[in-house]
Amino acid sequence: MTMLGTTPIKAVLFDLDGTLLDTAPEFYFIANQMLEQRDIAPVDYAVFRESVSDGARGMVKTAFSLDENDPQFEPLRLEFLAQYSALLATRTELFAGMNDVLDFIESESLAWGIVTNKPNAFAEPLLRALNLFERCAVLVCPDHVRDRKPHPEALYLACDKIGCSIDEAIYVGDHRRDIEAARNANMTSIACSFGYVHGDDPCENWSADFIAHDAIQIIPILQNRLD
Repeated sequence: MTMLGTTPIKAVLFDLDGTLLDTAPEFYFIANQMLEQRDIAPVDYAVFRESVSDGARGMVKTAFSLDENDPQFEPLRLEFLAQYSALLATRTELFAGMNDVLDFIESESLAWGIVTNKPNAFAEPLLRALNLFERCAVLVCPDHVRDRKPHPEALYLACDKIGCSIDEAIYVGDHRRDIEAARNANMTSIACSFGYVHGDDPCENWSADFIAHDAIQIIPILQNRLD
């Protein structure tokens, strides 16, 4: 698709898990550690990876093949989150090429921020551990808004905190709800096919303005929206 507008951008907003950061290896380690403790066979990585953007609920459902109504589900979810808190940032890193993207953004004196459905209790410590929190102009989590993505409220709040208008920002995400949130906000969007995309819902179906098949492909898209 083509760009929604030609207004020079002032900010780039990212989803967190599956877009800016590759957190799947960390979650996968925790899930398999829990499975091993119960003498259950490991879950397939490719299958598990697709569930990461669905949060702890989605990952526990995939790893343990459980319905949320199962009485074992909630205790497993809470154990999973406790383990994640203890191991936070031990196996997570920026996606390949993403640091170059951030360097480019900063070299152009643009702001970048994060709009995520990850709770602040995990998002902020993770960013601090990876030395990204001080570089980030804004972090908007579900704790900070009434309505989560795909509602556009979080994108509006991020732009307000940065001091730019909606048409001066671009949102980058790896889930249909990210692109829907951008579309609901009338903001230009970039879908990341390298993220945690469900095989039955490819990003080509999301009506994103652009698709990036690796992080470096984001840079020329941004260059086209510079003054």
